Amino acid sequence: MIQIDFERLRVLGLTPALAQLAVNLAVNSPLADDPQSVDDLHLMRLTEVHRETVRVHDGAHEHSVRVLPRLMRELLAADTALAVGDWVLCGTDPFGAYRVHARVPPLSNICRRDADGRRHPVVSNVDTALLVMGLDDDFNPRRLERYLALVQASAVLPVVVLTKADVAARTPGLIEARIEALRRRVPAQVELLAVDGTDPATAQRLSAWLAPGQTVVLLGSSGAGKSTLTNNLSGSNVQDTGAVRANDSRGKHTTTSRSLHRLPGGACVIDTPGLRTLRPDADEATLAAVFDDVDTLAAQCRFRDCQHVDEPGCAVRDGVEPDRLRNFQKLLREARRDTLTVLEKQQQAAVWKQRGKAQRARAKFERGQE
Repeated sequence: MIQIDFERLRVLGLTPALAQLAVNLAVNSPLADDPQSVDDLHLMRLTEVHRETVRVHDGAHEHSVRVLPRLMRELLAADTALAVGDWVLCGTDPFGAYRVHARVPPLSNICRRDADGRRHPVVSNVDTALLVMGLDDDFNPRRLERYLALVQASAVLPVVVLTKADVAARTPGLIEARIEALRRRVPAQVELLAVDGTDPATAQRLSAWLAPGQTVVLLGSSGAGKSTLTNNLSGSNVQDTGAVRANDSRGKHTTTSRSLHRLPGGACVIDTPGLRTLRPDADEATLAAVFDDVDTLAAQCRFRDCQHVDEPGCAVRDGVEPDRLRNFQKLLREARRDTLTVLEKQQQAAVWKQRGKAQRARAKFERGQE
């Protein structure tokens, strides 16, 4: 049987449920046919993913290891991949080097989609997602709503952390105005904090989500202050930080890969680079939870199938800010497109192509009439 040092791995976020999943995986793995191989398996947590290798932690030391091609093929066939935060079973080869043999099924998995609708895991096995957004020019409620949808789809607890409160405080009333603007757009049950990422007291304010064994992930755009916050929580400079552009407060992607760090209090934090393509892996039910005001007001519309566009008696258009409603409708179109089959996507593309051709012909005719 696989041997698990639970006390040593608990500081990396191991729970009894994950340990049991690891045991079940080892017993039901093809390696179970070779008792000696199963005894050689070690449970570790994945802390970084690189092109050719990954880094794993056994509770005492980190190791740079390779992944067995068989496992990579299995994950690819399942439309997924290894992600920071995964728990994996590692065995040694004849030369004594570790290799990743299997991935323990994650209890939570935050995923995004690309333009083709394919899923890409962001992080695994996290308890809380700290959605980091600056109170300077990084402030963008539409983007925050996308991050909320991204996290809501994974059943991970979201907490909005507004950084650079020290910078925003130079403008009287700015912090209060922006918090009030978010309160009208963020579900009431989502905690919202304004902090100075460099202030040591910030770690204490976030302590409720940093209990021993807990894992948090920092999500947000480049320049929002994620790495600064990671260093603050760690009590040391474990992540590089950089300046932001003066015109828009956007960062320069100082953090280029996701990485897991142990915190002094026994929790783990995963820092992430800003996502260049932020398309949540969300369905209509997830969006209804994020845009709960839209979902509530829709029941008061005159028509049951109201699309909240130009129908008379639309309670949603009257009660929801236009910018928020447009963001909801855009996310809804993306979610519905992800559920289409290949044939349905081809048919939809053909319809839009025909519409575009008709619009160009009409414009050409109108120009000829001038």
